[in-house]
Amino acid sequence: MDFNLSEQQQQIVDAVQRVCAPFDSDYWLRRDREGGFPDDFHQAMAQAGWLGIAMPEAYGGAGLGITEAALMMHTISATGAGLSGASAVHMNIFGLHPAVVFGSDAQKQRWLPPLIAGRDKACFGVTEPNTGLNTLRLKTRAVRQGDHYVVTGQKVWISTAQVANKILLLARTTPVEEARGTEGLSLFYTDLDRSTVEVREIEKMGRKAVDSNQVFIDGLRIPVEDRIGEEGKGFSYILHGLNPERILIAAEAIGLGRAALARGAQYAKERVVFDRPIGQNQGIQHPLAKSWMELEAAHLMVHKAASLYDAHQPCGAEANAAKYLGAEACFHACENAILTHGGMGYAKEYHVERYMREAWIPRLAPVSPQLILCFIAEKVLGLPKSY
Repeated sequence: MDFNLSEQQQQIVDAVQRVCAPFDSDYWLRRDREGGFPDDFHQAMAQAGWLGIAMPEAYGGAGLGITEAALMMHTISATGAGLSGASAVHMNIFGLHPAVVFGSDAQKQRWLPPLIAGRDKACFGVTEPNTGLNTLRLKTRAVRQGDHYVVTGQKVWISTAQVANKILLLARTTPVEEARGTEGLSLFYTDLDRSTVEVREIEKMGRKAVDSNQVFIDGLRIPVEDRIGEEGKGFSYILHGLNPERILIAAEAIGLGRAALARGAQYAKERVVFDRPIGQNQGIQHPLAKSWMELEAAHLMVHKAASLYDAHQPCGAEANAAKYLGAEACFHACENAILTHGGMGYAKEYHVERYMREAWIPRLAPVSPQLILCFIAEKVLGLPKSY
């Protein structure tokens, strides 16, 4: 069991750090204040070839695994870009995995190269206002009319819909009362036609640079050739992207936590009160040391989950545990960084208050900590299902 990065993996980390270097903490602070999608950062990542890190080489990707993708996302976040930087490219890494697995060769040739090159931006249309995580109860309808589907419905918390020109959309093709088991939902990757789709941005606590939205769909026409796989099988297809997403968001959270911890430790060395650096006091040392241990432990779970996934082995428990542990470790590290700074931790110029606001994202999404605990209790410990 080797915990060291391979030579290739270390090269990935070093190369991603070089791309991120011009986009320093002050850049992300401006983005946090002003908003607006970080197109220049997105294009820099595209030009360096990183948007296709986990996509097949045949379509312009690097053909690497989720392990390498997690390293990349962790590195982006840890530079100080946090969830703002990671979220700007997050969808590219895991979002089209169902298309990679279940799409036809013609579809992959049509869809993947523009996404990898940064010419296309995609959003992920699953969550709805009144169903939350109960995906099998989705109400957005896609009714087939000849060689098209006509879609009507609503989605919520759809990231990057302000700038996306494509949408990966899960919609109901069989009425819920007629659907059997997990069937009845279909998955589409299609143009985001703004003549039939209204996008309203949600004002939120953090990550202003990457928009979150309500999406209202009224008569969106989707060609049959934009459906992924068989009609009615969309839920099973979407499941193939869930474990990678949990692994990646965990890696991003740990990166954010490490960025906060680094600032907290540095401030503790430099800040002198009563003629001694505050980092000499155990009341300052111990919370930071505990956060280091929590982040390290969570990072090990990320790599275990990613290794299992890349080896085509079951990893649901590990992916969910990584997301839970990463989010909690991140939150505590950001909290401790603010407490180390004292009153200055509340000031935007020290960056840690921004990290604290972003630390809520991996705690809340893409699945709640409570549902992860339910999953582990039922699937790992064999306890009765509680919901």
